[in-house]
Amino acid sequence: MSYSSLQVAPVHPSQERNFQDLMQAHHYLGALPKIENTIWYVATAEDQWLALLSFSAPALKCSARDEWIGWSYRHQYDRLNLVANNSRFIILPEHHHKNLALQALSHCKRRIQQDWLERFGYPLLLLETFVGPDHFHGTIYRASNWILAGATKGYWRTRGGYSEQAQSSKWVFMLPLQRNARALLSRLILVLCLIPLPDRKSENETDSQPDVISLRLLQRD
Repeated sequence: MSYSSLQVAPVHPSQERNFQDLMQAHHYLGALPKIENTIWYVATAEDQWLALLSFSAPALKCSARDEWIGWSYRHQYDRLNLVANNSRFIILPEHHHKNLALQALSHCKRRIQQDWLERFGYPLLLLETFVGPDHFHGTIYRASNWILAGATKGYWRTRGGYSEQAQSSKWVFMLPLQRNARALLSRLILVLCLIPLPDRKSENETDSQPDVISLRLLQRD
């Protein structure tokens, strides 16, 4: 199959039930309800659903991530809304084609900052994801330039906070959405200054240059 027509777009409300049914059927962890701010994406080509991705609120606490960013405990909770978690990602059966996963992640990276800003009113600087080494090796994330920051301690999020007992740990991968994301997130004072959004590029454009960032982040001591 040719991916010249590959598109990645947020799931329309009328398609959310189908998205969740497919996720429940094919992801080893099953479907995940929307956790605070969430965007579900579907990758399509030739009117076929090929892959599903979910980006949602980040982990409240993750020592590997927090140490990698270098932010203080005092600033961490005020800036978590600048981070999103790639909480689910599956390639649907019969579509495990070479480079499809890489292209789907790349499309998401190009558009998620603008989507997040339009939907929730503030930008994203950083993406995180957790990979269970008992099931996967993180190959797609490594190939997509995500950075292995460490491993979790094995606790998982619940409605009341976090589990009391630890299970198997997961690898923590990070992806800055702009070059100075870590430096900005760890600043003593962070000022966000939004600028007008550029016109969205066509999903079919394949040049290697990243989209124009739709925000300006000012830093001062």
